[in-house]
Amino acid sequence: MPDTQPTPFDRLGGETAVRTLCEHFYDAMDRDEPALAKLHELDEEGRVSRRSRDRFALFLIGWLGGPQDYIAQNGHPRLRMRHARVPVDIAMRDAWMRAMTTAMDEVGVAPDLRAFLLGRLADVADFMRNRPG
Repeated sequence: MPDTQPTPFDRLGGETAVRTLCEHFYDAMDRDEPALAKLHELDEEGRVSRRSRDRFALFLIGWLGGPQDYIAQNGHPRLRMRHARVPVDIAMRDAWMRAMTTAMDEVGVAPDLRAFLLGRLADVADFMRNRPG
């Protein structure tokens, strides 16, 4: 019998909702976490680029249980390898989590789903640390 439990992707509302969350995430980063934003490719206005936003949205869609378009286009995420050039310490991890928490607050992610996702994302963010402190 197939698993009929909705994925986090489904619970968030599908692709459009995940892309909206990503936009709020990067807007919060641009606005509230400028040191973190500067680690990303920036556009002419100094904001995180459309390419970075779209790439993360594809990753997040797949990570949440939606279509695996990121893997089809880019292969396995290999997050630590792909982020090795980026200094990720406790401060950057925490800035990333603050931007995501703000985005979830802004889009109104249901409290139970929010708690689940923030826990899982915190694990990933901590795994991404590649610098002491």
